[in-house]
Parts: sequence; C-alpha cells; structure tokens
Amino acid sequence: MTISQPSTAIADSPESRFDRIRTTFGFIAAPGAMIILLLVPLPITNHQQMLTALMAFVFIAWITEPISIPVTSLLALGLAVLLGIPEVDASAGESVEKFVYSAFSSSTIFLVIGGFILARAMTVHGLDKRFALFVLSIPGVARSTLRVAIAFGLIAALISAFVSNSAAAAMLLPIGVGIVRALGPELKELTGIENPGRTRFATMVMLMIAYGASVGGLLTPIGSTANVVGLGFLEQQVGVSVGFVDWFLMTAPLSAALFVLMCAVLYLFNRPETRKLPGAHAYIREQKAQLGAMSKGEANTVIAFGLGVVLWIGPSILAESTLGKGPLAWFTSIDIGTAAILAASLLFVLPVSWQNREFTLSWQQAVKIDWGTIILVGTGLVLGALMDNTGLAEVVGVAVVDGLGLQGTISVTILSVVLAIVISEMASNTAAVGVVAPIIIPIATAVGMDPTLPVLAAIFGASCGFMLPVSTPPNAIVYGSGMVPILRMFRTGIVFDIVASFVIAGGVLITVNFSTLS
Repeated sequence: MTISQPSTAIADSPESRFDRIRTTFGFIAAPGAMIILLLVPLPITNHQQMLTALMAFVFIAWITEPISIPVTSLLALGLAVLLGIPEVDASAGESVEKFVYSAFSSSTIFLVIGGFILARAMTVHGLDKRFALFVLSIPGVARSTLRVAIAFGLIAALISAFVSNSAAAAMLLPIGVGIVRALGPELKELTGIENPGRTRFATMVMLMIAYGASVGGLLTPIGSTANVVGLGFLEQQVGVSVGFVDWFLMTAPLSAALFVLMCAVLYLFNRPETRKLPGAHAYIREQKAQLGAMSKGEANTVIAFGLGVVLWIGPSILAESTLGKGPLAWFTSIDIGTAAILAASLLFVLPVSWQNREFTLSWQQAVKIDWGTIILVGTGLVLGALMDNTGLAEVVGVAVVDGLGLQGTISVTILSVVLAIVISEMASNTAAVGVVAPIIIPIATAVGMDPTLPVLAAIFGASCGFMLPVSTPPNAIVYGSGMVPILRMFRTGIVFDIVASFVIAGGVLITVNFSTLS
C-alpha cells in the first residue's frame, strides 16, 4: 500500500530542505576532507595518513549521503586499492587487492545474504502479514486503543528480529493505516475529530510500528544489519565470535526493558483520545479472512526458516554436551553464516508446484534483496582490517584516551553508546556502527579493557535513532503515512533516546557475561 502526499508538500517539507543541505555539504566536505588529509603533513606513517584521509571521506559521505551509501562503499574499496593503503608482503604472495577484497569471504557476509533471502520469502508469500493479523486477532486485543497500539509494537519487534526493520515497518504500515481509516467514523463519534489520521491514537500506532521495529532488531544477530556489521568487527578485530543463543541471551533483557519503556514513553506523549474500539475486531477478522488458508509457499518458508533456527541455535546448545564433543562435533562447528546459507538454499528446492517446476523462491525473486547493504557490510569489515593492518587503530585509541581523559570501562562504554545514538540520528544505524566500532576498539584497548563491551554498546545504541524521519528507515516509513506530526516524533523520540541510552549503557555493563563469548 502506498501512502501518497502532495508533491509540493514533500518538496517544501523541513525534512526535504534538511536533506538538500546535508547532501550538498557532503559533496564538498567528503572529498575536501580527504584531499586536505592527504596533503597536510601528519605525525603518522604514510599508510596511516592515507587511511585517515579515506576514512574521513567515507564517514562524512555515509552521514551526509551526497551519493548513496553502497556507492560510497564501492568507491572506498577502489580508493583503498588505488592508494595502496594496506601494508603487504609481496614476497610472501600478498597483494593489496587480495587484502582489501578478502573481507567479502567472511561468514558475516553470507549471514546477511542468507537472512535477506529468508526475509524475502516471507514477504513474497505473505507469511509476515499472516503473523501480524494472527496476533491482532487474539481475543481482547483489538477492543482497546492501548492494546492495539502495543500489539503493533510487539508484532513489529518480533518480526524485525528475523526480517529487516524496514521490511517489518513497511509490512505493518498498511495494516495500521487500514485500522485507523476503518475506524474513522467510530473515532469521529467518540472524539469529535474529523480526520482519524490526526488523532493521537493514529500517531501512537505509527510510532509503535517504527520504534518497535528498531527495538526488536536487537533480539537476534540477523535482526538488523547494524548487528551484523558490529559482529563482523568483533570477529575480525577482537577475535570474539558470538553465537545465536549467546546473542539472544544478552539482548533479550535489554529488548524487553526497552520495549516496556517505549510503550510508557509513547503512551505518555501520545495518549489516545479514547480507550475503546468496538469496531476494530471486525476489520481485522475481515483482513484475516482474505488471506485464506496457509499456502504451500508459506508452509515451505516456515520449514526453511525452521531449519535456520535449528542450525543457529543447535550448535550453541550441543557445544558443551557429550554429543557435541563426540559424534555431532561437526554440527557444533556450523557458524551462523553457513546456517543462513543452508536455510536459504532450501527455499530454491522446496516445490510449490512440482508439475510446473515452481519452487518456493525463484532467483528472480531472491535477487531483489538489498545488495547495497551487503556491500556496506563488507566495506565496514575492510576499513576495520585496514586500521589494524596499518596501526592506525592504536594511534587513534591513544589519542582519544589522552584527549578525553578516559580511564575505565564505564566512561568508554557510555561514550560508545552516546556516539552511536548521535550518529544514528543523522545517518543509518548501520553507518553508525561502521563509524563508531573502528574508533571505539582502539580506544578500549588503550585504556586496557576488553573492546567487546563498548562495541556491543555501540551496536545496541545504533538502533536508537528515534527523533527524526531521517534517523531510521522505519521512522521515514511511518512518517510517510501523514499521521505523525514532526514535532510529536521529535518530542517523543528525544525522550526515548535519552531513556534508551541509560538502559543500554547500564544494561550492557550489568548483564553481559563475557564467559559465554569465545
């Protein structure tokens, strides 16, 4: 369902003007910063200076988006090779090209690809919409404005744990808009407001979808590309691998706490005009009836997704058992990237109609996944590897620690969360992790702490861009409905950003058990 607005309103909106200023600034600032940093003498090695210039270009371009983020990422790879940034030993068969492009062989890349293909199958066959309507049809949910809004937030959170935050918000948007519009006469009678889209109830439903998708994305490693990028940095730069179960055990308490506080903040600033919605249940029942019985494609998608869950969770569960150390040792060695690829591959062999040789997912359907994000993930891994290779990571860490006077775990963790949240308000959450993680790892090392903690804090904090439509794709999606006034989003979002920063910093410091990470 497409929500349209007058073109003149879009062209003249504050968000459009802000975007034009931001991109224009980026066109000048990104290459300008790189040229200046290449020419001005710095007290570091030549390789470090070239990498500093490249990272300045990439970070500014990621935040301001003068060109699309994937194009910036591709350009960064080419520039890294052209400038000869990595220090390699040619006599040992190493080459600049091999070093730069080797990051794309990481299992992290294949985790993204497999996860995207599984999510694509859910969207193609409508499995995500069926799940949403199932939850909304639970007796009692649709009769209360508050319960309806919370249900949308819960559905968005659960779906975005396995599907991209953007896809979760885009799928729920037409259902939310449909409920608000279908209840228009009833809302008008109860509240006296002519346009149901201008009610606080409508705003609360829309923001529940957007914020719920962002909060739910924390639950699993595949819930957000920011998670995947951060895990890639941990694996390559810190040597720490986080399993599916370990990740869930870490993030479940944080996500639950954030969800409860999200509901409280949204209710406080967008309290619905009425508590009862007698007509909502009939609308949801009608929508559910239109879906009919579960299709063969939906059933096959459930099977493939179930295999993925087994392969993600099983190795962690069996790792310490007798079976895991004996006859099933091969099973415990399956990493989350391999699991995602195996599960996704099953979609191409499970038939929907064997007679017509029609399978659950065709390559023409699968190819529509977000390849740009995959390039972004690989580029982030490349930049992290270059910082380690050239020694720039250590230089940055020592400089920041000395400059800010950081002395311990708490201060570095708080810095990590705050930086991630601030950057995610101006750029994508994935870009926020890509900017913060390479910086925070050497800082943590310089103060003598395990960098795993602040990197995790940055990953979690990057999902907390709640103030503006440009902060996250879910925010932009629900803002496009016309049911979310910009000032109300800003007021609600800034409070939730502050609340979330305390919860994440405190939660990470208290609940993360590093003994489960290896």
